[in-house]
Amino acid sequence: MMGQTGTFELRRGRRKKLGAVMAGVFFVATVFGLLVLVALLVDVAIQAAPWLNVPFLSSMPSRMPERAGIWPAIVGSLWLMGLTGLIAVPLGVASALYLEEYAREGWLLQVIQINIANLAGVPSVIYGILGLAIFVRFVALGSSVIAGAMTLSLLILPIIIISTQEALRGIPSGIREAAFALGATRSQVIWSHVLPAAAPGIMTGVILSLSRAIGETAPLIMVGAAGMVVAPNSVLDPFTVLPIQIFNWTARPQDEFQGLAAAAIVVLMVLLFTMNLSAILLRNYFEGRRAGGG
Repeated sequence: MMGQTGTFELRRGRRKKLGAVMAGVFFVATVFGLLVLVALLVDVAIQAAPWLNVPFLSSMPSRMPERAGIWPAIVGSLWLMGLTGLIAVPLGVASALYLEEYAREGWLLQVIQINIANLAGVPSVIYGILGLAIFVRFVALGSSVIAGAMTLSLLILPIIIISTQEALRGIPSGIREAAFALGATRSQVIWSHVLPAAAPGIMTGVILSLSRAIGETAPLIMVGAAGMVVAPNSVLDPFTVLPIQIFNWTARPQDEFQGLAAAAIVVLMVLLFTMNLSAILLRNYFEGRRAGGG
């Protein structure tokens, strides 16, 4: 018995030492990654500083760096995100509601859930090929804003469904049971109790999904997003977005275009930061209302 106790203590001591070593390794790796990220951000900011001004934000792309701007890319990005949200959010939330609140347990539901999880991990370029085949060629929408929005909607739809399902699963079952006990129908329970309680998680997932979509390049290259076009005025117009404009400028050898690309990267990061900040603020706002009972 004493021998077994000694062996256990020896093994526990070894595990503690190994755990301390691994914790140190992971800490050093984390610090190294953060330092690299900070160095990249500082380098981009230094390159972008001479080019970040109002004319840069309000001008058209040009072959001459001193006249080049990103106005069409900004407008195209806003068009694309608006249409993508209008298409993907209702479909994603409705699909999650059906799967969580209405669908019956069984092998078919399990197959659907597995496929949704698999689709969330498919590389974005595959969605670009799918969008090129269906929306650009088969439906004959061409390289338009609506074709790009539908392609990105397919990309983020599984993510919205999964995040909405997780938000719905986080609602205590007692809320549903209490509403049913008072005679509420299933639709009344969902619209009056479940959805308001799950709204913070749903909105967070939606905004983070759109944040991913706004930074995608490969799917939009596949559907034919151009590099130098005017700002779109309708859903059928050709378009460009910030990632495409950055890609085109970084492909040029002149140092001036590298500075322009860095300035566009800063603008894109500001948009992404704003979207992520809005997700946090919306979540806090709805959680505060729920905690306050109104």
